[in-house]
Amino acid sequence: MAPPSPPAITAPSPARGSYADGFAPLAEAFAAHLRDGAEIGAGLTVYHHGVCVADLWGGLAHAGRGAPWQRDTRAVVFSVTKGLTAMALALLADRGKLEWDAPVATYWPGFGRAGKEGVTCRTLFNHRAGLAGLDTKLTLDDCVLPERAAFLVDVLERQRPLWDPDKDQGYHAITFGMYARELFERIAGERLGAFLQRELFEPLGADVSLGTPASVDARIAELYPPPAPLRLAKMLASAIVGNNSEERVLRATLARDSMTRRAFFNPTGAGPEEWNKPRVRRAELASGGATASAHGLARAYLPFALGGVVDGRAYLAPRTLAPVYERQGWSARDRVLQKALGWSQGFLKEETSLFSPTRESFGHAGIGGSLGWCDPVHELTFGYVMNRLDWRVRSPRALALCHALYDCEPVREEARGAARDGARPGGRVDARAAAGGEAAQ
Repeated sequence: MAPPSPPAITAPSPARGSYADGFAPLAEAFAAHLRDGAEIGAGLTVYHHGVCVADLWGGLAHAGRGAPWQRDTRAVVFSVTKGLTAMALALLADRGKLEWDAPVATYWPGFGRAGKEGVTCRTLFNHRAGLAGLDTKLTLDDCVLPERAAFLVDVLERQRPLWDPDKDQGYHAITFGMYARELFERIAGERLGAFLQRELFEPLGADVSLGTPASVDARIAELYPPPAPLRLAKMLASAIVGNNSEERVLRATLARDSMTRRAFFNPTGAGPEEWNKPRVRRAELASGGATASAHGLARAYLPFALGGVVDGRAYLAPRTLAPVYERQGWSARDRVLQKALGWSQGFLKEETSLFSPTRESFGHAGIGGSLGWCDPVHELTFGYVMNRLDWRVRSPRALALCHALYDCEPVREEARGAARDGARPGGRVDARAAAGGEAAQ
């Protein structure tokens, strides 16, 4: 696939790249983060109605070596990976190979052990199965070494739900990918990463991999987590005095038996620093191991923003996408993330004050700040990757960029025109009609 033509206006310094007329607020916000030192290195790409309107990058991919961030620099995107995994599940469902309301045990008989026989695929991947943590203590080796695969499957099968399935919601931060990859590969009969590469990433020209090959190692940015003393000081201060969602989740992280701690701290030895090591990137860790450039993420979401069709190729039917536009599951306070959010068939659904003001929008955020997102109402896709990891659940940098996007004149005027005419902008999505009305809140 030939690369799309770049937007016409040169990015403001110190950012590189370009943007389209009307998208200056987004470009200025991105450049300001570089200018103010909020970023070490980062990339941002946005498509609107299938056209690239912002393709920006800047800073350093490796601060120690002074290596500049390039347009094709990739970074580990952590839980943005879950959105990519959800794409693979959507493709299976579109082809009639996965029924969302069928028990998982239909496809994976061993899953039905330990009280999980009635758990459906929808319940599991909407983070409502009670499987957010594992009773068996694991190490990172148990998750990345092929010779440990049978042991890990047995652990997953023996795990009992930690709450009654479908009675509550708790983010399956790590276990999501463990269960998703095993189920996918039992249905498809092939590796998850290879399927995504062949069926989605390569045809779209999306610079993304799950199971990153050595051939792209030179393009992977070094990750820089917050220094441990700083991270601990912020956590302790928040735990003592705060009561917003960021502070609640940090307080829960410090509680020894909390669901938050169970979800994030097993396996052991899986801190952000480990993702700088090639062996972890090589493994197909379907919860958090993908690498991507910003442009790659934005292109990967194009079929999901454009009704399933990109450049004349049909990737998904509209009937497959319509249910994702609604909030299939929602919690006013998720048991793990301690905030209001939900999921639809593995895709994150957020509050409309965060990434997008449209309820139909979806995607997935990653720890530290990376984001892959789409808005099928405005036909927007958004890819943001960076290497200075934020300590908060939702990075203020990612939020500022999203807010700047919706302040851009083409998007703002589109929304105003639709409101004036009593219609939805974009013309492709009437989610409530397609999906049968409002979903549960």
